[in-house]
Amino acid sequence: MIFVLFQTRGSDQCSGSFLMSIARLVMFLAMMVNVGRQSDSSILMNDVNSDSLCLGSCPYVKRGNILVERPIYHLSNNPRTKFADWVAYRVGPSSIGPSQPRVWRKDPDLPDSATLEPADYQGASRELETDRGHQVPLASFSNTSSWEQLNYLSNITPQSLYLNRGAWKILEQKVRDMTLDRYRYTWVLTGPVYEKRLDDLPEADESHRIPSGYWKVIAILRDDMIETVSFFFDQNTPADADPCDYSVDLSLVNYKTRLDLLEDVTLNISSNGQDIKEDLGCNKK
Repeated sequence: MIFVLFQTRGSDQCSGSFLMSIARLVMFLAMMVNVGRQSDSSILMNDVNSDSLCLGSCPYVKRGNILVERPIYHLSNNPRTKFADWVAYRVGPSSIGPSQPRVWRKDPDLPDSATLEPADYQGASRELETDRGHQVPLASFSNTSSWEQLNYLSNITPQSLYLNRGAWKILEQKVRDMTLDRYRYTWVLTGPVYEKRLDDLPEADESHRIPSGYWKVIAILRDDMIETVSFFFDQNTPADADPCDYSVDLSLVNYKTRLDLLEDVTLNISSNGQDIKEDLGCNKK
């Protein structure tokens, strides 16, 4: 709300009284807005469904994107980049199982113009040193009947093989270990950023844009509070990197993505992440 104050004729006393009244009104309205926000957030926290794939609301879907909702994950597909802006999933002990084969497929629920196909990745590993990197990890849902959907290319990005086989893989395993040891569920939001231009896939015949980095937000419910820890990795993250060294504040992830992640429950979030970092094994040096 914007107030425009016009200069009027009259005594200084009247002008001062008028300005004072306006100032009081502005302060009152600001206080009421803040109270309303607290009330709304408390309601949202009370309504958090632990069986949902997102804690609170899922991130918003940008105009032009396509929302894909499946039993084990939701994603926002970006037809311009050909990759998901964000993916949301929830890991439970019963979903984790043995390894499953990687049979890559174009996403059958997306138009050809919105995603890549297996042939587009030909030669990428050799020329760009990239893997087909899962956003939702296959091993976390290999014990479900929907695991084959994780090999749809809407859930894949061209990820540096050093990152994919290093810190990214280690962090995914840490989430599984933590979930098996301690929690009914662990919630994860993850996705790419595009802070610089990288070389295209050499054999792709569709326009696309390879991510320059990746973020991941891990959350658990502890004593009616949402506890989170966030990570950010550049594509050139070294192969021997410890993922624990790449933890960042949630506000940095929101700044880089402009997605306002978990904003509807921020009053109920403990984001220093110290306890959850310990559960992930990140405080053991």
